[in-house]
Amino acid sequence: MVAEDDEKQAELVRRYLEHEGHSVTVVGDGLAALAEVRHREPDLLVLDVMMPRADGLDVVRVLRAEHRELPVLMLTARSTEDDLLLGLDLGADDYMTKPYSPRELMARVRTLLRRNRRAVAADPVEDQVLRVGALAVDPVRHEVSVEGRLVECTRGEFRILVAMAAEPERVFSRQRLLEELHGFDRYISFRTVDVHIMNLRKKIERAPRRPARLLTVFGVGYKLTDPERNASRTATPGAPPTRATSSRASSPRASS
Repeated sequence: MVAEDDEKQAELVRRYLEHEGHSVTVVGDGLAALAEVRHREPDLLVLDVMMPRADGLDVVRVLRAEHRELPVLMLTARSTEDDLLLGLDLGADDYMTKPYSPRELMARVRTLLRRNRRAVAADPVEDQVLRVGALAVDPVRHEVSVEGRLVECTRGEFRILVAMAAEPERVFSRQRLLEELHGFDRYISFRTVDVHIMNLRKKIERAPRRPARLLTVFGVGYKLTDPERNASRTATPGAPPTRATSSRASSPRASS
């Protein structure tokens, strides 16, 4: 489905998609997009941000609130970091700014469709909760919790957490995390990974500007770690646990 109020842009995207063998439905406003998604259940939504009746951000917000998991590729004339963060945080899978190359748009559509089909066809993940300290990731129930508090994650954020929680302390390059998000595709920017990492830190860290769980390894990538375990490693043998950081001292595991 293509949701775009600019008729020329919508027609251009429709022609390219049909040339690649897709059946395409075009709508011109946000409310029509919501109605058609509920009725037709498309495989993918190409969604303009600036639309009448309801903008693209509101459309994504409603779709994810309804637990609809179709891939969403957003198109917008906006290019600020805040807009990028908001779109991905609401649950968009990818984001392109206008003007864009139709060929690049088709490449991103192919990538999102391949990834979604792999996810549908894959065997269920082993029924085992992944734990890294007080962080728990449940691949089957698609749930994340920190210190017993449930955390809402987008699909992209969740895929990153599953990969990293399965191998705590491993340093993941941005290229490796990009493969978890989109597979091998040269059109997707590393910036997408950085945005997901920033959003995750806001959700799982007590102090996002001073992360203790989701760490940057400069020049290499990112790793997921247990801050309580690291604190115990650095404590002086035979000495009481350090209380330099009061938030850790208050944790029931701080003195273990």
